[in-house]
Amino acid sequence: MDLSELAYYACIILAFVPAIVLHEVSHGYAAYKLGDPTAKRAGRLTLNPAAHVDMFGTIILPIMLMLAHAPVFGYAKPVPYNPSYFEDRRKGDVIVGLAGPAANFVMALIGSAVAWLLVGAAPELMQTSEVFSYFYGLFLPYFVLINLFLMFFNLLPIPPLDGSCIYVYLVPKNRMDIYYNIERYGMPVLLILLFALPYIFPVSPISMYMGATAGNLANFLYPFKIY
Repeated sequence: MDLSELAYYACIILAFVPAIVLHEVSHGYAAYKLGDPTAKRAGRLTLNPAAHVDMFGTIILPIMLMLAHAPVFGYAKPVPYNPSYFEDRRKGDVIVGLAGPAANFVMALIGSAVAWLLVGAAPELMQTSEVFSYFYGLFLPYFVLINLFLMFFNLLPIPPLDGSCIYVYLVPKNRMDIYYNIERYGMPVLLILLFALPYIFPVSPISMYMGATAGNLANFLYPFKIY
């Protein structure tokens, strides 16, 4: 593995870890502000990555996607919370669910803002500093992209992803049992979309969705095209 390839993987990892950690901490912090101490008691309101790592979602899935040269995204261990603490349970579920994607969007905006602040000096600095070249040319673009990938991936309305919380809010209370019965099939459906369909058909619906959403938004926010 040469230096450029090593730098590529290092930049992806350094961008991915804070993106998933802050995503999960935001879920727990939102629940905490709504009166639920569950995440705090479980030690999940910490920025220590070890508290949030999921073997498949945080390590295996991103590596598989990197090796396949597909958009890199994944997930961490879900933050535990108890909606019975919420004054309005359904509204609280939506706030907690959307807190993670909102955190990713804020981080993407911060990464883009840093890139715009440095855009004037970047050409000269990239020629004189190899470290800055990797920071500006690799880390910052991947930091923005990965956060947007995580945001839009988690907004998919498929349980257990965050986007499904919107349906929980919309489903009538007397139909919630039907929703929960459907919910258990969410992960198999997600895995089929991620891995099975791209091998059966010459198109990946998840990649198309990511390109149309995260890719286009990243190109709009960043000083130059990055996707």
